[in-house]
Amino acid sequence: MPITLARIDQRLVHGITVNDWNTLLKPKRFMVIDDQLSSDEIAKGAMRMSKPAGTGMSIISLETAVRNFKAEKYDDHKVFLLVKEPETLVKLVEAGITIPEINVGFLFPEGRVAVTERAALNAKEVSDLKELQDNEINVSFQYRPSDTKITLEKAIAGKDF
Repeated sequence: MPITLARIDQRLVHGITVNDWNTLLKPKRFMVIDDQLSSDEIAKGAMRMSKPAGTGMSIISLETAVRNFKAEKYDDHKVFLLVKEPETLVKLVEAGITIPEINVGFLFPEGRVAVTERAALNAKEVSDLKELQDNEINVSFQYRPSDTKITLEKAIAGKDF
Protein backbone atom coordinates (compact mmCIF):
# COMPACT_ATOMS: atom_id res chain seq x y z
CA MET A 1 0.00 0.00 0.00
CA PRO A 2 1.74 3.15 -1.16
CA ILE A 3 -0.13 5.75 0.95
CA THR A 4 1.17 5.75 4.49
CA LEU A 5 -0.90 8.72 5.70
CA ALA A 6 -3.30 11.24 4.17
CA ARG A 7 -3.26 14.66 5.80
CA ILE A 8 -5.84 17.40 5.35
CA ASP A 9 -4.07 20.72 5.78
CA GLN A 10 -4.96 23.87 3.88
CA ARG A 11 -1.31 24.96 3.94
CA LEU A 12 -0.24 21.64 2.37
CA VAL A 13 3.58 21.70 2.44
CA HIS A 14 5.04 23.74 5.32
CA GLY A 15 7.44 23.38 8.26
CA ILE A 16 5.31 20.94 10.26
CA THR A 17 4.80 18.60 7.30
CA VAL A 18 8.36 18.65 5.97
CA ASN A 19 10.01 18.46 9.39
CA ASP A 20 7.84 16.81 12.03
CA TRP A 21 5.71 14.51 9.87
CA ASN A 22 8.57 13.69 7.51
CA THR A 23 10.72 12.61 10.48
CA LEU A 24 7.97 10.30 11.73
CA LEU A 25 6.75 8.87 8.41
CA LYS A 26 9.98 8.86 6.39
CA PRO A 27 8.09 8.96 3.07
CA LYS A 28 9.76 8.44 -0.26
CA ARG A 29 7.29 10.86 -1.86
CA PHE A 30 5.23 13.85 -0.77
CA MET A 31 2.10 13.98 -2.90
CA VAL A 32 -0.07 17.09 -3.07
CA ILE A 33 -3.39 16.54 -4.82
CA ASP A 34 -5.02 19.81 -5.79
CA ASP A 35 -6.58 20.57 -9.17
CA GLN A 36 -5.93 24.31 -9.04
CA LEU A 37 -2.38 24.15 -7.67
CA SER A 38 -1.37 21.43 -10.13
CA SER A 39 -1.54 23.94 -12.98
CA ASP A 40 0.31 26.76 -11.18
CA GLU A 41 3.98 26.31 -12.14
CA ILE A 42 5.22 29.15 -9.90
CA ALA A 43 3.50 27.81 -6.78
CA LYS A 44 4.62 24.27 -7.58
CA GLY A 45 8.23 25.41 -7.94
CA ALA A 46 8.15 27.19 -4.60
CA MET A 47 6.58 24.18 -2.91
CA ARG A 48 9.14 21.78 -4.39
CA MET A 49 11.99 23.85 -2.92
CA SER A 50 10.76 23.03 0.57
CA LYS A 51 10.76 19.25 0.19
CA PRO A 52 13.23 17.32 2.31
CA ALA A 53 16.38 16.01 0.62
CA GLY A 54 16.02 12.46 -0.61
CA THR A 55 12.26 12.64 -1.15
CA GLY A 56 10.22 13.13 -4.28
CA MET A 57 7.31 15.50 -4.61
CA SER A 58 4.30 15.27 -6.88
CA ILE A 59 1.85 18.15 -7.16
CA ILE A 60 -0.91 16.76 -9.31
CA SER A 61 -4.61 16.88 -10.10
CA LEU A 62 -7.08 14.39 -8.70
CA GLU A 63 -7.51 12.81 -12.13
CA THR A 64 -3.75 12.32 -12.52
CA ALA A 65 -3.45 10.90 -9.02
CA VAL A 66 -6.17 8.31 -9.64
CA ARG A 67 -4.66 7.35 -12.99
CA ASN A 68 -1.15 7.03 -11.49
CA PHE A 69 -2.30 5.01 -8.48
CA LYS A 70 -4.29 2.66 -10.70
CA ALA A 71 -1.25 2.26 -12.98
CA GLU A 72 0.67 1.22 -9.82
CA LYS A 73 3.14 4.04 -10.39
CA TYR A 74 3.71 4.49 -6.65
CA ASP A 75 3.62 0.88 -5.50
CA ASP A 76 7.29 0.96 -4.50
CA HIS A 77 6.91 4.34 -2.75
CA LYS A 78 5.89 5.30 0.75
CA VAL A 79 3.57 8.24 -0.02
CA PHE A 80 2.62 11.04 2.36
CA LEU A 81 -0.55 12.44 0.80
CA LEU A 82 -1.53 16.09 1.35
CA VAL A 83 -4.89 17.63 0.42
CA LYS A 84 -6.80 20.79 1.33
CA GLU A 85 -10.21 19.26 1.99
CA PRO A 86 -11.86 15.93 2.87
CA GLU A 87 -13.79 15.84 -0.41
CA THR A 88 -10.60 15.05 -2.33
CA LEU A 89 -10.09 11.96 -0.17
CA VAL A 90 -13.71 10.89 -0.65
CA LYS A 91 -13.19 11.02 -4.42
CA LEU A 92 -9.99 8.97 -4.15
CA VAL A 93 -11.76 6.29 -2.11
CA GLU A 94 -14.69 6.29 -4.56
CA ALA A 95 -12.12 5.65 -7.32
CA GLY A 96 -10.86 2.61 -5.43
CA ILE A 97 -7.69 4.10 -3.92
CA THR A 98 -6.80 2.68 -0.50
CA ILE A 99 -6.16 5.20 2.26
CA PRO A 100 -5.13 3.62 5.56
CA GLU A 101 -5.42 6.64 7.84
CA ILE A 102 -6.45 10.30 7.70
CA ASN A 103 -4.94 13.06 9.79
CA VAL A 104 -6.65 16.44 9.98
CA GLY A 105 -4.06 19.10 10.66
CA PHE A 106 -4.92 22.71 9.93
CA LEU A 107 -8.12 24.11 8.47
CA PHE A 108 -8.90 27.82 8.53
CA PRO A 109 -11.99 28.80 10.49
CA GLU A 110 -13.69 30.85 7.75
CA GLY A 111 -17.32 29.71 7.77
CA ARG A 112 -16.44 26.72 9.93
CA VAL A 113 -16.99 25.58 13.51
CA ALA A 114 -13.82 25.13 15.59
CA VAL A 115 -13.34 21.49 16.61
CA THR A 116 -9.73 21.70 17.87
CA GLU A 117 -7.25 24.53 18.42
CA ARG A 118 -6.15 24.40 14.79
CA ALA A 119 -9.01 22.80 12.91
CA ALA A 120 -12.50 23.94 12.07
CA LEU A 121 -15.08 22.17 9.93
CA ASN A 122 -18.29 22.90 8.09
CA ALA A 123 -21.24 20.50 7.71
CA LYS A 124 -20.01 19.14 4.34
CA GLU A 125 -16.55 18.41 5.73
CA VAL A 126 -18.05 16.62 8.75
CA SER A 127 -20.22 14.55 6.41
CA ASP A 128 -17.20 13.71 4.21
CA LEU A 129 -15.08 12.69 7.21
CA LYS A 130 -17.89 10.49 8.54
CA GLU A 131 -18.19 8.87 5.11
CA LEU A 132 -14.45 8.16 5.08
CA GLN A 133 -14.65 6.71 8.57
CA ASP A 134 -17.62 4.56 7.47
CA ASN A 135 -15.18 3.11 4.90
CA GLU A 136 -13.10 1.85 7.84
CA ILE A 137 -10.49 4.60 7.58
CA ASN A 138 -9.24 5.96 10.87
CA VAL A 139 -9.83 9.73 11.02
CA SER A 140 -8.12 11.78 13.71
CA PHE A 141 -7.02 15.33 14.44
CA GLN A 142 -3.36 15.89 15.25
CA TYR A 143 -1.41 19.00 14.33
CA ARG A 144 2.06 17.62 15.16
CA PRO A 145 3.04 13.99 15.66
CA SER A 146 3.88 14.82 19.30
CA ASP A 147 0.30 16.02 19.94
CA THR A 148 -2.34 13.65 21.27
CA LYS A 149 -4.65 12.27 18.58
CA ILE A 150 -8.26 13.39 18.88
CA THR A 151 -10.90 11.15 17.32
CA LEU A 152 -13.48 12.51 14.92
CA GLU A 153 -16.25 11.70 17.39
CA LYS A 154 -14.56 13.61 20.20
CA ALA A 155 -13.72 16.58 17.97
CA ILE A 156 -17.29 17.07 16.74
CA ALA A 157 -19.13 16.11 19.96
CA GLY A 158 -21.56 18.80 21.04
CA LYS A 159 -20.84 21.02 18.03
CA ASP A 160 -23.58 22.45 15.84
CA PHE A 161 -22.85 22.21 12.14
